[in-house]
Amino acid sequence: MRAIDTPDPGGADHLMDDVVLRLTDDLAGLHRGVLTRDEVEDVVRSSYEELIRKARVTAFLPVLARHRAEDRLVDLARQRNESAHPVPKVVFVCRHNEGRSQLAAALLDHHAQGRVDVRSTGTEPTGRLNPVAVQALAELGVPLAEPYPEPPSDALIRQADVVVNIGAADARPDVPGARYVDWDLPDPAGRPLEEVRELRDELDRRIRSLLDDLTA
Repeated sequence: MRAIDTPDPGGADHLMDDVVLRLTDDLAGLHRGVLTRDEVEDVVRSSYEELIRKARVTAFLPVLARHRAEDRLVDLARQRNESAHPVPKVVFVCRHNEGRSQLAAALLDHHAQGRVDVRSTGTEPTGRLNPVAVQALAELGVPLAEPYPEPPSDALIRQADVVVNIGAADARPDVPGARYVDWDLPDPAGRPLEEVRELRDELDRRIRSLLDDLTA
């Protein structure tokens, strides 16, 4: 998806309309028969407008807008007693979304091969990746995508089948009915590669067990 630079006054509306239309095209098909295209576009537009009002860095806006809109659309579809997610959804939460939650999400996505909808988020996201964590994953042939620094919303948590807190249980959104799992694991920030490998391997063990449970 094309990154958007900081919009200039003359082109901001055009850029937003272009993003909204493309995201609407992407999402409308996923909810065909449940939500109308107009409903999808309204949710996409409002999600994008909310983000752009407070964005400091605009490169991730299309991706963030898609995520936020998708969460809301799924929530709306579920209110109509329709199934909008045929696969289980797992959200990993840590403090800064730089290391632990990124490692866990990448490993689960790698092992699940599309059988699980995987998301990661941080209670205080920085928008950066821990380079040692990236290196440790690369040793397993697992790519780590660019981070999307979005704080966990009630909608995101409510739609998850499992919310895995990795060192962020004290700051997580407390949504009634959500299934929480707490993993007390060290933050890789500032740790040498050898220790991050140990964290990676422990996460991998837990991820495999979680995947077996979700897909049994």
